[in-house]
Amino acid sequence: MTEYGRGYGSEPWHPEDPLYGDQGPYGGQAQQPQWGGQQPAPQQPAPQQYRDPQQHSQQQYNGGWDGSQTGQLPYDPYDPYGQPQPQADPYAGAGQDPYGHQGGYQQQPHHQQQPHHQQEPHHQQYMQQQVAPHPQQMAPQHQYPPHQYEQPVEPPYEDPADDWRAEPEPPREPETEHAFFADEEDDHPGPDDEPRERRGKRNGKKNKRRSGTTCLVATLVFAGAVGAVGYFGYDFFMAHFGSAPDYEGEGSGAVQVDIPDGSLISDMGEILAKNGVIKSAGAFTEAAGDNKKSGTLQPGTYSLRKHMSAASAMDLMLDPKSRNGLTIREGLRAAAVYALIDEKLHLKAGTTKDVAEKQIKNLGLPSWANDSKKIKDPLEGFLYPSTYSVGGNAKPADVLKQMVGRATREYAKYDLEANAKKFHLTSPLQLITVASLTQAEGMTHDDFRKMAAVVYNRLAPSNTDTNQKLEFDSTFNYLKNQSKINISTKEIRNYNDAYNTYFYRGLPPGPIGNPGEDALKATISPDNTQKWLFFISVDGKKTDFTTNLKDHEKLVREFNQRQQAAKQNGN
Repeated sequence: MTEYGRGYGSEPWHPEDPLYGDQGPYGGQAQQPQWGGQQPAPQQPAPQQYRDPQQHSQQQYNGGWDGSQTGQLPYDPYDPYGQPQPQADPYAGAGQDPYGHQGGYQQQPHHQQQPHHQQEPHHQQYMQQQVAPHPQQMAPQHQYPPHQYEQPVEPPYEDPADDWRAEPEPPREPETEHAFFADEEDDHPGPDDEPRERRGKRNGKKNKRRSGTTCLVATLVFAGAVGAVGYFGYDFFMAHFGSAPDYEGEGSGAVQVDIPDGSLISDMGEILAKNGVIKSAGAFTEAAGDNKKSGTLQPGTYSLRKHMSAASAMDLMLDPKSRNGLTIREGLRAAAVYALIDEKLHLKAGTTKDVAEKQIKNLGLPSWANDSKKIKDPLEGFLYPSTYSVGGNAKPADVLKQMVGRATREYAKYDLEANAKKFHLTSPLQLITVASLTQAEGMTHDDFRKMAAVVYNRLAPSNTDTNQKLEFDSTFNYLKNQSKINISTKEIRNYNDAYNTYFYRGLPPGPIGNPGEDALKATISPDNTQKWLFFISVDGKKTDFTTNLKDHEKLVREFNQRQQAAKQNGN
């Protein structure tokens, strides 16, 4: 081993080494230079049985040929790859030069180079590995004292790049915030040479502003979400479990509300709420459920107040004084209906009758109505009994249209054409005429069914008692526009008019009044338990029916006696 020595790891011999080119003490192949373009085969180091301290010192001093210090560094207790250095033997003699040189080799000028502070990582793995010395080197030589070299002390770990104990890395730059949370950046940053401390403070303020803005946005979003959930949750709860909104008290002011025919309780509630009478239709529905009389509410015009509680509005509508509607009772003749309309609308008497005659074709009569020229009033029988909404600004034609429309709807429920054929009648109008006769002569619902049977039995061809004449006083009173009970036989039997059923057989040309629901039902479902032919009301409270003339004449005599007694008493 020479003073040039071997470097750490698999570094080649230096060409200035006198042994360069030798085949080695063990007959190995000569070492080829690394820079000759051919990579030498790696040499296996001989077993390290003994180390010369002098040689060890030289190897510590000598560096590699690439300009880096490859001498063994002092032991570092924090170096994970380092090994503790053995202490030099102070009593070891100088090694003998195996080639007989006196005093060792002539020292070649050593070219000092700046120490290379960045050691390759794989060099550190071989820092303790050295080539085994030649056997001859193990023999001590005492002829020449060894040349002493001063070993420079290298400061360990001058390069922090390779030192794992280097100073900690500077703190990382904060990650870029999402655009949603970031504030506006400064479009005109300061100069690059601005002190770092100032930049840090400015960035800190920005971060504080960003944090404050983020918290504000999150708070607003959360508050909005809570408000939305609360609003819709309250609405859902009130709609399904809570009471409907309602005013309190009796209200104030005045307002007229029209409730059209056929309106349900829910419809009424909607109309009242729309006109500002109540707060919600639901409150009116609840009030109707709590009031047993709510089922008697009728269409019409009501005088109410603004901002009433639903219960107060219900009570006022049930009071007849609040109703501005026009009520048409069952059996009322058309002439009487016209007079009521004139009175309701504060019109001159006869105004509505004139409108009915002039606008008869525009009032909505069905096609089968007014089928005879002998009919005195085409609207007779079509002014359906009910309560109608008649406000102060209503017109007669509008009121008449309401009544005709209601009659048409009601009649459609009874299949008039089919029932007319069933009872051997020629048209639906004749069925309405029978209903009007039943309404005029009967007094109760039971009377209506027997009265309808009397009509059908007297119209029958087999009727020989009256010879198919009805002989109803109501028909004579109709043509006379009167309501008398005591009519002379001579007058009634000799008066020639199509409506006089004492003079003509069969039905009159048209209805003699406006029948109600009970009379209509009795007309299509008469009492056929017996063949009723005659009837009379002896006391004026009930009607007596008989099936033969003999029984009927007996009741007639009893009736006359009661009439004479009443005259004597001044009644």
